[in-house]
Amino acid sequence: MALMAMIRAMRPHHWLKNGLVFVPILLNHDIFDLDALSDGFVAFVAFSLLASAIYLLNDIVDVEADRRHPTKCKRPLAAGEITERQAYAMIPLLMVTAFALAWLLPQPRLFLMALGAYLVLALAYLFVLKRKLLVDVLGLAALHTLRILAGNAAGSIPLSSWLLAFSMFLFLSLALVKRYAELRITQDQSGLKKAGRGYHAEDIEALSQLGMASGCTCALIMALYVDSDAVKERYAHPELIWLLCPIILYQMSRIWFLARRGQMPDDPLVFMIRDWRSQVTGAAVVAILVAATLIP
Repeated sequence: MALMAMIRAMRPHHWLKNGLVFVPILLNHDIFDLDALSDGFVAFVAFSLLASAIYLLNDIVDVEADRRHPTKCKRPLAAGEITERQAYAMIPLLMVTAFALAWLLPQPRLFLMALGAYLVLALAYLFVLKRKLLVDVLGLAALHTLRILAGNAAGSIPLSSWLLAFSMFLFLSLALVKRYAELRITQDQSGLKKAGRGYHAEDIEALSQLGMASGCTCALIMALYVDSDAVKERYAHPELIWLLCPIILYQMSRIWFLARRGQMPDDPLVFMIRDWRSQVTGAAVVAILVAATLIP
C-alpha cells in the first residue's frame, strides 16, 4: 500500500502534460519519423520523472497547508499514507534517473540545459515565486513552455518564435484558470494568507479578465501566423490554418466559462487532455494541420 501511495504521490496522471515535448515534432512534420518519436519519448519520460520529484518536494514543503485544504488533504503525504522520509528518499532517485536519460539523445547538451532550466525554475517557483502576486502564474506558464523547448532540444528542431509566443499566452491563460479555481475553493482572505498565496478573495474577477484576454491573444497570434512567410513555406494550403482560430477561441472561452461556473478542477491542462470535447477539438486541429500539409 505504501508503494501505491508513493506512485500516487508522484502524480502519474500529470505526466500527460509532458506530452507537450511532442508538439515541435508534430509541427515539424516528423510524426512518422521513428527516430524523432523515440527522442520525444525519452524527453517525455525524463520530464515526467523530474516533475514527479518536484511534486514530492512540493508536498513535503506544503504538507501542513495541504492538510487544511479541502481537496489537497487527500494527497498521500498529507493523508499520512507515506512519510516525509520516504518522499525525501525518492526525490534524488527520480532526479538522477531523469538527467541520466538525457544521454540517450543525439544532442544531450541542449536537452540537459532545458531540463536544468526546468529544475531551477520549478525550485524557484516552489520556494519563492508561488507566493508572489502574478509572478506565480508567469512562472507556471514558463514551466509549460520549457516542455516545448525541451521537445525542440530533444529532436534537434529549430525554435519557432511564433510557437513560443503562442505557447506563452496559452499557458498563461491556463495558469490563471488554475489560480482562479483555487481561489474559488478558498475565497476566505485569511485562509489564503495561511496558504502562503499572494492573492485576496477580491482578486478573483481580475484574474478572470486577465485570463480571458490571454486566451483571446492566442487566437490573435494564430491569425497573424497564417499570413507569415513561415506558414507559407511549411504548408501546401496555409489558408486552411485560418480554421484553427475559431477552434482556439471556442476552447479557451469554454474553459473559462466552466471555471467561472466552478466546474473546473485546479489543473486545466489535465482537464483538457481528459475532456472528450477537448479531445474532439484537438483531433480537429490535427486534421486541419494534416489537410493543410497533404492536400495537393
